[in-house]
Amino acid sequence: MEIPVRWRYKINRWRGQIGSMFRSKQQSARPRLCPACGTLVGSTAGRCHQCGASLTFSLAAASRSLSKYVPQTSPVSYGILGLCCILYGVSLLITINRTGFEAPSGGLGALFGLGGISGAVLLRMGLSGPFDIAQPWRLITAIFLHGSLLHVGFNMWVLMDLGPTIEELYGSARFLFVFVVTGVCGYLLSAFTGHFSVGASGSLLGLVGLLLALTTGRHSIGMRMLRSQLIMWLVYIGVLGILMPGIDNYAHIGGFVSGFVLGKIMADRQPADLTERRRANALGWTAGAAVLASFVFMLFYYFGSAGGVG
Repeated sequence: MEIPVRWRYKINRWRGQIGSMFRSKQQSARPRLCPACGTLVGSTAGRCHQCGASLTFSLAAASRSLSKYVPQTSPVSYGILGLCCILYGVSLLITINRTGFEAPSGGLGALFGLGGISGAVLLRMGLSGPFDIAQPWRLITAIFLHGSLLHVGFNMWVLMDLGPTIEELYGSARFLFVFVVTGVCGYLLSAFTGHFSVGASGSLLGLVGLLLALTTGRHSIGMRMLRSQLIMWLVYIGVLGILMPGIDNYAHIGGFVSGFVLGKIMADRQPADLTERRRANALGWTAGAAVLASFVFMLFYYFGSAGGVG
């Protein structure tokens, strides 16, 4: 009995699909772009003839491969946002596991303590303090930790208000470098004055200082309006720092001053040539490696210290 045409078509299609799973598919060779300098290179080339970068094992090639998994615009800003939110969620779950969930009470003032994180948990997860000389990784981990829901919410709002614009202006690599370095400088000043603290506000004040340095000496209408807005922000933050307890003004000052200094040193544009691009990438990768190493040390400390938190 002859198989109907419809079934023969289906069988042939299934046979082709199954066969394609076990044999390599020939594709026409196409030229590629060097991930480091953007030069067109051959399809079989292992190294760029223009800048000499490896097309397989270089940092530029790795970052190009990873780019499909991260947002195409402002990836560092969104990465910081995600990391801070994840760490806050983890620290909140650990706090609830230790002390249970306590509903806020006390009216409007209870909003500041809503979703509060235990001090013992923050200590184990990388709280900044006077011991930073012996445990310098805390200078970085503290940037990404937050003490309450309002704390992380306000800081992330400011981050997404400023971060993407600055990242687009300076490039992702230099933006990450500025964010980490200004946060570290803020917590250095805070630690030397004997304060315990967490939060990204030192880094955020560093971004404000960077922008203020950018507008200084420029008299266009846009720059003057931006400078006025930044100064108004600084006044508001200063007043809140005086009136509200628990705000680490020393971390704010250290972050702002270091950001202003970096704004005077760094060119306020994307890297213009291969040398600048390499230098910017080196700064970004160094900052990223420092963040990764700091969290590795935090994990060793968290699981290695006596008396489990969880």
